[in-house]
Amino acid sequence: MTTTDIATRVYNHAFKLDPIIRSLLDTDVYKLLMLQTIWQEDPHVPVTFSVINRSSRVSLARVIDEGELRAQLDHARTVGLTKKERIWLAGNTFYGKERLFSPEFLAWLGEYRLPEYDLRVEEGQFRIDFSGPWAAVTLWEIPVLSIISELRSRAAMKGIGRFELDVLYARAKAKLWEKVVRLNALPDLRIADFGTRRRHSFLWHRWCVEAMKEGLGEKFTGTSNILHAMELDIEAIGTNGHELPMVRATMCEDDQELLQVPYRVLESWQRAYEGNLLIVLPDTFGTTSFLRRAPEWVARWSGFRIDSKDPIEGGEEIVAWWKAMGQDPRDKLLIFSDGLDIGDIERAWRHFSGRVHLGFGWGTLLTNDLRDCAPVKNPGLDPISLVCKVTRANGRPTVKLSDNLEKASGPPSLIERYQDVFGGGVLARKALAV
Repeated sequence: MTTTDIATRVYNHAFKLDPIIRSLLDTDVYKLLMLQTIWQEDPHVPVTFSVINRSSRVSLARVIDEGELRAQLDHARTVGLTKKERIWLAGNTFYGKERLFSPEFLAWLGEYRLPEYDLRVEEGQFRIDFSGPWAAVTLWEIPVLSIISELRSRAAMKGIGRFELDVLYARAKAKLWEKVVRLNALPDLRIADFGTRRRHSFLWHRWCVEAMKEGLGEKFTGTSNILHAMELDIEAIGTNGHELPMVRATMCEDDQELLQVPYRVLESWQRAYEGNLLIVLPDTFGTTSFLRRAPEWVARWSGFRIDSKDPIEGGEEIVAWWKAMGQDPRDKLLIFSDGLDIGDIERAWRHFSGRVHLGFGWGTLLTNDLRDCAPVKNPGLDPISLVCKVTRANGRPTVKLSDNLEKASGPPSLIERYQDVFGGGVLARKALAV
């Protein structure tokens, strides 16, 4: 395996355009899994996705050159599926299942290109919207976040000397490897890379995945990034996201129909997928509310992903619900994925080990933790909380409550209405690091 000298590559950067998005598959597999169901059931629903910088203290438009951003977005729009990639998608086994993607869907994807975008600057922030049919727009989410994150990293490293860059990346590698050693001390660990969207850079992301693969062996279960999975011969890991219930909620005509949206989404999902792809993401409108109304058949799914609740609190709530539904938690899978760092992973593992099957999706603080690695303090290398969410669908604003109201999105009046409808109790507010 050839390892790229990242410091040299950064220092010698002299390309007019060094593309950040090299492949349509440089995205998370859950986006393709969701896209297939969207393409089959609701491809033409009009939607808008919007980039939102939740770390508003960082004025991205004052850090990143608008011309460079437009050039990267424009380049991403030229990237299509290659013949090799299409053959791999058609023939690869995902979660033990062959031909997960239908020939008809792959034929459509083979002609796909990312659609137009609308970019403007307001109060020091980039406002980027992607509007159009749902099936055409949804794939913008991951590449736009990767582009902005890497351009911010490049801006932070402009003017840094060759030896300082060597030190920076040497410290970052040592920092990650120390985490890998700590993780390797946890028996029966199952952990995957979920760090595509807010990574430091494409090349650093690849190094992190390779380090996890070598350092953890079978404990490293794979990556959410399809391109890295294909090129490194590892598993592509992922299930579904918040956009499915957010969009389908806008199609409801009354509150009773709205209350059933999370379960209608799951019914749709299990028509398409099975096994370890049957993982519930319960927090779009609040986990407590979801569990209170969940039908019995949901308890037979393989597991849950805890995305915005405290890992211990959220895990205990789901374990108690499984028991109440007559299920043995020891047969189930809990996946933790919200802003995790090494201490969070160790804490959750020690608390739940032996009681459930455990999985961890390690994201931003795997692929973008260069905090305090620069010889001279460089805040531009600290990760931020950047998202691209569906903000309108079917002519209406969308809403996400989340278990952490700091992650809530939508007009305040609609957020209040959804809280009244779902009645999930008092939702917490927890400061966001990433």
